[in-house]
Formats: sequence, structure tokens, C-alpha cells
Amino acid sequence: MKKDYLAKIREGEELSLKDQTSLVFQLSIPAILANAASTIMGWIDSAMVGRLGSNEAASIAIVMSCMWLIHGVAVSAAAGFSVMVAQNIGAKREREARRILNQGYIISVGFGCLLAVIGCLVARQVPVWLKGDPSLVGDAGDYFFIACAALPVISIGAIAEGMLRSSGDMKTPSIIFSGMCILDMLFNYLLIFPDREVFGITIPGAGLGVKGAALGTLFAEIIAGFFFMYFLFIKSPMLHLRKGEKLVFEGDTIAKCLRISVPVAVQSCVMTGAQVMCTRFIAPLGATALAAHSFATTSEGICYMPGYGIQSAASTMIGQSVGAKRKDLAYKIGWVNIVLGSGIMTVMAIVGFTFAKPIMGVFTADPEVIALGAKVLRIEMLAEPLFGASIVCGGIFQGAGDATATTILNIASIWGIRVTLTAILAGRVGLAGVWIAMAVELSIRGIIFIIRMVSKRWLNKSQI
Repeated sequence: MKKDYLAKIREGEELSLKDQTSLVFQLSIPAILANAASTIMGWIDSAMVGRLGSNEAASIAIVMSCMWLIHGVAVSAAAGFSVMVAQNIGAKREREARRILNQGYIISVGFGCLLAVIGCLVARQVPVWLKGDPSLVGDAGDYFFIACAALPVISIGAIAEGMLRSSGDMKTPSIIFSGMCILDMLFNYLLIFPDREVFGITIPGAGLGVKGAALGTLFAEIIAGFFFMYFLFIKSPMLHLRKGEKLVFEGDTIAKCLRISVPVAVQSCVMTGAQVMCTRFIAPLGATALAAHSFATTSEGICYMPGYGIQSAASTMIGQSVGAKRKDLAYKIGWVNIVLGSGIMTVMAIVGFTFAKPIMGVFTADPEVIALGAKVLRIEMLAEPLFGASIVCGGIFQGAGDATATTILNIASIWGIRVTLTAILAGRVGLAGVWIAMAVELSIRGIIFIIRMVSKRWLNKSQI
């Protein structure tokens, strides 16, 4: 039987280095698998659309950074509430954790609906603002419109996922995300392509192209959303709905959560805004560069996917440790997470560097796109070890409630270094210059975050 190491933290029991490592693996592996499923969904969309041609792939690439922007802002609304739930569970205040959950759920989903309306209103103009080629604007606008319409569903999944993980349940989100990945592949196949014959059997298809990719993901997310709500509100041992616990909006509680959520939202907005700015430098380079950039970005995701999985687990561990007033243990567990995250991402980087061309071949048969995509992917792989450190540190700091300082460091790094270097190098070196700027910035960001980790200042930011 698996030991409940989180319970040992809440009860004040000692954890050896072996126990800490076991805890990290116990929580990280399901989180990595869940993140892998999400990443694979991006691979599925890119690979299927890539088979339609470079223009179709480029039409998604032109709005991808804007999609990350609005989705990231929507998801960030849940961050503060999830951290507060983890810290209250660590302090053995489960009733208070449920009150925070109920308030956070309504606020997060309401915010997602508001963003959906705004996004849909401007969707058709976004590819024009990004200087996309006129031949790409129609498909790009349709894709972005459907992605924005999905924001309420994404908010439902994000808040439920965050709350389940805050309670220590990493397995359920992993299973749901895996199921969503399978559904996404099925829906995409049926919606993107027209009728096709496979082994003499006619497979029906809607032939919607780029729109089909967006709709397939939307339908998969809707089904996953229902499962997330079921397991959170009915099956969760700690957080399920109880009779007599009414929804009451508490100003002080909401203010504490917003001290984390607002910086995370600002960080997501400003950092993705920097990526949008970089896309404006890439767009004039042509459809080949846009397609190569999109496929390389998707491929990179499989390398940093373990880092973000460990980040989610680290946020839960640190949140409960800080809530239990065990700062020394939080610091030790934090380093175990960093070593694991950077180590795994280093191995993934070696694989990505070695097999860059075959990886690009998964998405397209265009030899120019494959060659350029492999070139820039190899540049990025050099930064993965330090990028891994910054990713995991972000989860550690967020779990402790140290969101503002993290936001400032991230914004200063991406705007001060990446955007500046991209502006200088894109016109001179082309797409490779954009990725050189990215690799330099991610490496420096990793060093900055390690310095913050060593300082221990983040340990004094608890919200309870």
C-alpha cells in the first residue's frame, strides 16, 4: 500500500530524504501523465492539420500565441483559490478549504464566460492585427473564435483540476486528461477530414479542416468538464459538497486568493503578450517559417511537459507543507522537485536534439519545414535544463503564496531579454534568431529563479 506522505506532513511527522523523494514521485508521475495527455492533444491537432498543408498549419500558428494568452488568463483565475485550498488542507482546516472552493468555482467560471465574450468579439480581427497573410486570415479567425467559445468549459476543468490536486489527488486529473486526449483524437479525425476509406471501410468525415480541429478539442473538453465536476463535487473525500455548507462570498478570503490569482493572471497576460509580440516578428518571414515555428513549439512541449507536471505536484506539496507550518521541510522538498524536474528535462532535451528531424516529420512532409523546424528545435534544447529549474521553482513559489515576486521576475526576463533579442535577431538571422533569443532568455530565467530559491524569501508569503 502507498504511504500517505501528505498526511504525515499535516500530522507533523518527520520525512526522511527517501520519504521526500517517494512523495515527489508519488505526486509527480500522475501529474506528468496528465500534462503529457494535454501536450499530446496539441500534437494531435498539429499533426492532423499539418497533413492538410503548410497554409492550414500556419493559420493555427498565427493565432496560437493569442490563444495561449486568453486561455492562460482564464485558467489563472483558479490559481489563488487552489493554493489557499492546499494551505488550508495542510493546516487541517478542511471546512474552510471547501468554502474557498465554492467561492473560487463561481468566480473562475464567471471570469471564463466574460473572457469568452470578449475573445469571440475580436476573434476575426486577431490574425489581421498579427499581420497574417490574407490567405490565412479566414481559417485563423475561425480557429480562434471556437477556442474562445471554449473558455467557460476550460475554466470548469481548470478550477476542478486545481482543487483535486490541492487535496493531493493527482490520479483523477491524469485519468480524465488521458480520456480527453483519446476523445480529441477521435473527434478531430471525424471533423477535420472528409469521408475516407480505411481497409476498404468508408469512415465518415465532416471535412471541416482547421475548424474541425478546434471543434474536436472543444467537444473533448466539454465531456472532460463533466467528469471533473463529478469527481470534485461528489467523489472527493475532502472537498465534496456537504449539506448545510452554504455558498457565502467572503471578502477577506477572496482578497487573499486574489493576491495570488491577480499576479498569476498578469504574468500570464504579459508573458504571453511577449510571445504575441514575437509572433509579429515571425509572421513576415512567411508560411514556411510560421509552420516550422508552430511544429517546433509543439515538439518542445513534450520536453518541458514533465517539468510542468512536477510543477503542479510541487505546488501541492509546498502548499500543504507551508500550511502545516513546516517551512524547513518545504525547502527540502522544493530542492528534491527541482533536481527531478531539471534531470528529466535534460534527458528529454538530449532525445529532442538527437531526433529533431524525425520529430518534425510527424507533423509535415514538407522538407523545408522539417529542416527549419529541426534547426530551431535543437537550439531550444540547449536551454531545457535551466528552463526546467525555472518551471519547478514557479510551482514551489506559487504553492507558498509567493506569486508577486515570481511574476516580476518572469516579466522582466521575457520582455527585457527575449523580446529585445528577438527584435534584434529576427530580421538578421530569421526564425533561428527568434529561437536563439528564446534559449538565452530561458537560461537566464532559470539562474534567476534558483537564486530566489536559495534566498528562502518565498517561505514567508503564506496567506493563512
